[in-house]
Amino acid sequence: MRLRFRRLLFPVFAALLGSASLACAAPLKIGTTAAFAPPLEAAVAEAKKQGLEVELVEFNDWVTPNTALANKDLDANYFQHIPFLENANKTAGLNLVAVAPGIINNIGLYSKKYQRVEDLPQGAKVAIANDAINGGRGLLLLEKAGLISLKPGVGYHATLADISANPKDIQITELEAVQLARVLDDVDLAQGYPHYIRLAKTIDPNAALLFDGVDHPEYVIQFVARPDNRDDPRLKQFIDVYQHSPVVRQALDTAYGKLYQPGW
Repeated sequence: MRLRFRRLLFPVFAALLGSASLACAAPLKIGTTAAFAPPLEAAVAEAKKQGLEVELVEFNDWVTPNTALANKDLDANYFQHIPFLENANKTAGLNLVAVAPGIINNIGLYSKKYQRVEDLPQGAKVAIANDAINGGRGLLLLEKAGLISLKPGVGYHATLADISANPKDIQITELEAVQLARVLDDVDLAQGYPHYIRLAKTIDPNAALLFDGVDHPEYVIQFVARPDNRDDPRLKQFIDVYQHSPVVRQALDTAYGKLYQPGW
């Protein structure tokens, strides 16, 4: 009886041991969007050389990466800046935290029809992002261009209701930010993200009529995690690779040209 018991027990023990080994070998899962994927892929390859397995999960919207992270389907994500994260936590009841900075990208005002902002006609059709934070950034850029004025002090929290002057009576349409690069044939001017424009191949990403500059540290893209895993050593190792690997820096230069700066 004792011998038979041991024979029965061994397969069970082996199965448990195998499950533990698989758990230990589980890759670090990082969620992202297409605009940020290529340099992250370079970081994944460099991390693997150090024995760290990382799996990228690519999303085509700016909501699901945070939901998946909160639900523990991801270990971290990389696609958003602090204002966006704060708004997501507030509106969706999440509790996600910024762990480390990535890069900051320029955004610009793009047009296929006009060479200067001053050439826009009365009633020009203008497209900006429809989310609360990136839309505010777009409105600030329109104000910088002299097309509108905003109520004092609203900053990146600006909405259409905060427009205090619109001398050219521009018609502003709000669209999902990732779609802005594809509407340039349908509008006179659009807020644009160079990395999405590069992916869409609709116009030269360097050809914005006006850029907002990179002097806004609140717009640095962040590695974001949950409070319970913000100190995960695997995540810290991957962030170190992303920030300091020459191979990743080359991938960043290839992906974004001169339209980004490191935020660390």
